[in-house]
Amino acid sequence: MSRNTDARPAEQKIAQANRAAREHLPFDDTQDLEDARRGFLGTASENVIRAEDGSAVWDLGAYGFLSQDCPDTVNPSLWRQSRLVADHGLFEVVEGIYQVRGFDLSNMTLVEGERGVLVIDPLVCAGTAAAALALYRAHRGDRPVTGVLYTHSHVDHFGGVRGVVADEDVAAGLPILAPEGFLEHAVSENVYAGTAMSRRAAYMYGAALPKGERGQVGAGLGQTVSTGAVGLIPPTLDITRTGQTETVDGIRMVFQLTPGTEAPAELNIHFPDLRALCMAENATHNLHNLLTLRGAEVRDPRVWARYLTEAIDLFTDSSDVAFASHHWPVWGQDRVQRFLSEQRDLYAYLHDQTLRMLNQGMTALEIAERMEMPPALERAWHTHGYYGSVSHNTKAVYQRYLGWFDGNPAHLWEHPPAEASSRYVEFMGGADEVLRRARQSFEAGDFRWVVQVVNHVIFADPDNAPARELQADAFEQLGYGSENGTWRNFYLSGALELRHGSVGTPTATASPDVLAALTLDQLYDSLAIRVNGPRAWDADITVLFRIRGGDPVTLRLHNGVLTHTTGTGPSAGRPDLEIALDEPALRALLLGSVGPGELLERKDVEVTGEATLLANLLGHLGAPDPDFAVVTP
Repeated sequence: MSRNTDARPAEQKIAQANRAAREHLPFDDTQDLEDARRGFLGTASENVIRAEDGSAVWDLGAYGFLSQDCPDTVNPSLWRQSRLVADHGLFEVVEGIYQVRGFDLSNMTLVEGERGVLVIDPLVCAGTAAAALALYRAHRGDRPVTGVLYTHSHVDHFGGVRGVVADEDVAAGLPILAPEGFLEHAVSENVYAGTAMSRRAAYMYGAALPKGERGQVGAGLGQTVSTGAVGLIPPTLDITRTGQTETVDGIRMVFQLTPGTEAPAELNIHFPDLRALCMAENATHNLHNLLTLRGAEVRDPRVWARYLTEAIDLFTDSSDVAFASHHWPVWGQDRVQRFLSEQRDLYAYLHDQTLRMLNQGMTALEIAERMEMPPALERAWHTHGYYGSVSHNTKAVYQRYLGWFDGNPAHLWEHPPAEASSRYVEFMGGADEVLRRARQSFEAGDFRWVVQVVNHVIFADPDNAPARELQADAFEQLGYGSENGTWRNFYLSGALELRHGSVGTPTATASPDVLAALTLDQLYDSLAIRVNGPRAWDADITVLFRIRGGDPVTLRLHNGVLTHTTGTGPSAGRPDLEIALDEPALRALLLGSVGPGELLERKDVEVTGEATLLANLLGHLGAPDPDFAVVTP
């Protein structure tokens, strides 16, 4: 079943823990199995979905092994969730609302209007989105797309838009709806820290892991992310307030804005004529992230819970089904209300209890270890931590309120990892002695301690082969026991890289479409974070760009800082170089598609001053590393 030939079997302690989970978890509750298959209309005839260039971006058959019994190398709760999420095809939610599930990390929802169909959340890439739309049309007719709606600002909810519509459609009047602030957050998240987030996302989704019982089995929220190019067409209509009503192609929608919940810009949608409620990603069949392992802004569980209460009050009396941008729907008014109430209590409990323990002086690590969820929530499958976890969510709440420092001055000025590790290993009697004792801990099943202590050997001596192998073995066992799909993927990806070296980062979210959507202010900011500060300490360069049809902007590199000033006021200073040009030419320069020499030779660019200063200025910019080390220094 597994193609991971390096992977070891489950150790006895992990196998026993996984078998015990089968006994105490409510596997006799089969409601989710019925709901996940309800309304099935069919699926694609070909397993492999390809991009326009013929490259494979998704394999519908990759998770066929999940139809077998759960092995000892996978937590049975995660196996159950992955089996449900991997189910793929077109499903009827209610008459007039359909979902394509299992074609990417997220769902595509299609709502039929008077002339065509409204597409909600067009997946990650154009290839999977086009395949999803083709499947819908195969069963429901060749209806034109008459509108697109992005529920929020994460890439799996807009990246495939070019698979369902083109720029010409939008220019002809096709509306694209999104919550207020969508574009700002969609592009800034994927550019400012985009390189680091993409690198960590490769671990989070297990992109390089083989699919199978000893490899990647899913990510809880969905199976993984597709590997095609990310697109973005900016919205044409912003949703700016709760209660706002819009009609697209005869489809009446009432919106609830939920900023600061699962995304900085997000909304829920009620379809009053269909008695259906779309919860975007605010209520899904798992505990979500308050701080995703790939990195993001910390989300606010207090606000999240309040918006869920508001949704209950606004919509449940007139909703017979609730569906979301991941997982499967919940049918029945009473069940919808109970589902949303339990989801609300989940985030409120994590927030309130973390604050209670925090105010008793506990640290983030202590709170995470002591947090216990109410039995009623534990009995509900949809509250389990397949994607977020109780452990890292409580740490996120702590970080939101108190930051990284736990108040102990011993932690105020610690040595960085490599330097500290060298000292630890010396104190502990050398690498051989650390590994001897760590192997004893491994045999005893204390894998958490093994990875903690052997990490010091690796960071003191990255080429220590026995340490790398022991660490990989311990990572593997922790992955096998994880109910959380992203924890499993992180552990197993770490093991893979320790054994074989870096496996790269397959998906870059800072795509040309995303970069093109940056405002000029965001583009200047994205350059500022690339300045190699120490190398630029002595530089003092001021360039004034006179943008035809726009405001002039001054870029100044001084004290290792690149600042930008709109206009020509005192803060702009006296320019060393003035360049008159059109905005597209400036964008091409700043995005690197045109070099400074090529730009300055263009006839439509006017230059006053020392032209070589432009190349000098841009020469102080460094390039991010999309393949930086994670489990080694």
